[in-house]
Amino acid sequence: TQAKIATGRSEDKFGIPIARARDVYALAASLPGLEVIGIDVHIGSQLTDLEPFEIAYNKVAELTQQLRADGHRISRLDLGGGLGIPYERSNSAPPLPIEYGDVIKRTVGHLGCEIEIEPGRLISGNAGLLVASTIYVKNGEGRDFLILDAAMNDLIRPAMYGAWHDIVPVVEPTPGAEQAPYDIVGPVCESGDTFARQRNMPPVKEGDLIAFRSAGAYGAVMSSEYNTRPLIPEVLVKGDQFAVIRARPSFDDIINRDTVPEWV
Repeated sequence: TQAKIATGRSEDKFGIPIARARDVYALAASLPGLEVIGIDVHIGSQLTDLEPFEIAYNKVAELTQQLRADGHRISRLDLGGGLGIPYERSNSAPPLPIEYGDVIKRTVGHLGCEIEIEPGRLISGNAGLLVASTIYVKNGEGRDFLILDAAMNDLIRPAMYGAWHDIVPVVEPTPGAEQAPYDIVGPVCESGDTFARQRNMPPVKEGDLIAFRSAGAYGAVMSSEYNTRPLIPEVLVKGDQFAVIRARPSFDDIINRDTVPEWV
């Protein structure tokens, strides 16, 4: 997984070392008002290999048995999320949920616990698109730029993680259309406002709509109003039906959230 979304390493800020877990559980059980019933683990995000899950869940099974031997009634296991999705059409298919379920069954299924999982990206990632309009095609020094009306505040993953999203014209190009490399960027006044570098694209002109695939997870929820750019509207689509489920705020809406104290 990408370093910035790994959560299960010793250098990460999350959780407690498993070597100290029994002492921590003993302390928790001694506190009034607490009932210790479960274990929670989360090793990272966008994992496309089941082996790390199997290793982690075997450790959870071992810890469950140790804690039960210590007198704790462990009845619930939250195994976290992390199962990845394909972000590129060339990606090999990640493990299927049924294969992930098989890992859970053979590692912790014998413990008789309630199992919780958090497959958020798996559910929503490939269900969402970001649609942007081409503002300008700029012929630069040694490279060309597609400047879009979407920016890093709308989809931060490429700037923050170097994440890949397939980027395609909404109107499919004619078969055999010649492609050329572009840096695909937004209009925000930072060089980091870049979605892709030297990405091959068919001919695109001002006003053409561009779609970012796999934007349904960690897209709108991580967006901001940086540079006083209103949040883009969210549209729910079902077949030929659609509805705006979060409208774009006006500039007045943004400014009116501020309050001026009497002493200013």
